[in-house]
Amino acid sequence: MSDNILPNLLASCQEALTAADLYKAKARQATAALVSDGGKISPALINREQFAVHGFAWLSTYVEALRETLGWASRLEKDSACGELEQLLLQAGFSGYLAQMTGGIAMSQVEIVQPGDMDIASEDVDSLRNNSAVAKLIAHGNTPKVKLRIAELIRDGAESGNFGNQGLDETLTMIRDQFRRFTDDNITPYAHGWHSNNEFIPMSLVEQMSELGVFGLTIPEEYQGHGLGKTAMCLVSEELCRGYIGVGSLGTRSEIAAELILGGGTDEQKAHWLPKIASGEILPTAVFTEPNIGSDLANLTTRAEKIGDKFRVVGNKTWITHASRADLMTLLVRSKPEEKGYRGLSMLLATKPRGDDDEPFPVDGMSGGEIEVIGYRGMKEYEIAFDGFEVAGDGVLGGEEGQGFKQLMNTFESARIQTAARAVGVAQNAMELGLSYACERQQFGNAIFDFPRVHGKLAWMAVETMMARQMAYFAAREKDQNRRCDLEAGMAKLLAARVAWSAADNAVQIHGGNGFSTEFPISRVLADARILNIFEGAGEIQAQVIARRILEGAN
Repeated sequence: MSDNILPNLLASCQEALTAADLYKAKARQATAALVSDGGKISPALINREQFAVHGFAWLSTYVEALRETLGWASRLEKDSACGELEQLLLQAGFSGYLAQMTGGIAMSQVEIVQPGDMDIASEDVDSLRNNSAVAKLIAHGNTPKVKLRIAELIRDGAESGNFGNQGLDETLTMIRDQFRRFTDDNITPYAHGWHSNNEFIPMSLVEQMSELGVFGLTIPEEYQGHGLGKTAMCLVSEELCRGYIGVGSLGTRSEIAAELILGGGTDEQKAHWLPKIASGEILPTAVFTEPNIGSDLANLTTRAEKIGDKFRVVGNKTWITHASRADLMTLLVRSKPEEKGYRGLSMLLATKPRGDDDEPFPVDGMSGGEIEVIGYRGMKEYEIAFDGFEVAGDGVLGGEEGQGFKQLMNTFESARIQTAARAVGVAQNAMELGLSYACERQQFGNAIFDFPRVHGKLAWMAVETMMARQMAYFAAREKDQNRRCDLEAGMAKLLAARVAWSAADNAVQIHGGNGFSTEFPISRVLADARILNIFEGAGEIQAQVIARRILEGAN
C-alpha cells in the first residue's frame, strides 16, 4: 500500500461521514431557526436569510458528495478494484470538503459561507473538527505529497484515458469507450474551429450521432429507441461534452422533447414523434424562456389563441437553443388567459421548417435573430418573435390545455442530471488540456507540471471531477429506479457546474498567457464552462430549491 494512503481509509471515511451527517443535522436546525416563523418555514425569511440558506444547501451537497464518493470507492473495494489512484481521490476529497465544511465553503469566487453564517454553534463545529477520523483526514489526507502522487497517476494514465476507475459495469464501460473514441476522432480535432468561426455543428456529424443512437438513447425500444437508462445518458453526454459542449448538448434537445412526450403525450403523439426523434429525423428545440422571465414561469406571457382548428401564437421568446435548424418546438404558452399563474400554461408541439444563417425562420408568423454568445456555440442561441404563428389544433401535448407547467416540471430531474453530466465532461476536458500543457511546457529547465502549484491544481481537478461524476451517476441511478430524485439531481448539477468552472479557470491559469489566447482550446472551454452555472436553474435558484426541500423535511 502507498505510504500516502491513510491506514483503514474506508473505515475512517465512514466514521467521518457519520460525523458529517450529524453536523448537517445541527446545521439544519440552526438554519431552520433563522427562517421559521411560528414553527413554520417562511418564504419571506428564506429570502431575507438567503446567504445562510444557500450555504446550508452547499453544506448538504458536500455531505452527499462525500457519501457518493465513499459509496463508489466501497463498491470498487468489494470488486478488488479500488487502486492507489481511487483511494487517493477518495482521501483527498474527504480532506478537502471536510476542511471547507468547518472553515468555509466557496459558493462562488467571492462568496465564502462559514459555519457562523448559518448560525451553527461553535461547539458543533468543534465536534466535527475534533472527531478523530475527521481530524486525521483534514491533516493528512491532502498533503503536498498526496497531490503530487495523484497528479503523477493521472499523468501516467492520460494516454489510455484512465483517470480513475469510474465503477461502471461491462455494458456501460463499452458505451463510454465507444463514445470516447468517437469524440477523439470526430469532435476534438474540429471543435475549436467550429467555436472560433461560430459555425453550426456539421450535419454530417449529426448524422453520425444519429447512427450511434445518441438521440434515441433513453427512448423505449417500442418507439425505436435504445431503451437505455439515465446512467448511459450521463456517459454519452459526458464524453461528447469532453470534446465540445455544443455537440453533447445537441442530444439534450432530443432528451427534453422525448421526456415531455413520454411523460405527457397521448398515445398518438408518442407513436408519431418518438421514432422520428430517436432516429434523428426530427431535431427538437425547447421554447420556454421569455425576456425578463427566467425561472418565474408563472408570469409567462406568450399567448396561444384557438381560432378554428389552429392555435395562433403571439409573444416573444429568448435564449432558444438551436431554434433555427430545429424541426419541432416544444413551445410553452398561455392558452387559457382566464387562468392566472401556472394553470393557464400549455405545452404545444409546434412544427417549423429548418432555417439557416441567411434565413433563420422561413415561416409566416415567426421571426428573430441570433444572440451572440461567448461560448456554448455550435447550435446558436436565438430570440424569437411570434406574430400569428400557427400551430395545429391537435398539437397540445397530452391533448389537454393547462397542463404545460406540470409537464415541464416532470422533465427537470432528467434535465439537471444531464446538465451535471455535461459539466463533468467539460471539467474532464479542462483537466486533460491543463495536464497536457503542463507536461509539455518547459520553464527554468523543467516541465511546469513539476511545480507544486501546477500539479496541485491538476490533482484537485481530478478529485472534484470524480466526486461530481459520482453525484451525477447516483442521481441517474435513482431516476432509473423511478424514485423521486429532484434533490439529488439538483445537488449534482449545483456541484458539477462549479467544478467545471473551477477546472476551466485553473487550466487557463496553468496555460498562463497562452490560456488567454483564443488560439488555445482552453479559452473555449472556459467560455463554455461559464454557462453551466446559469442554465437549467442558476446556481442561486438551485441552492434555494435544495435548501427549501431539506428544510421543509425532504431529507
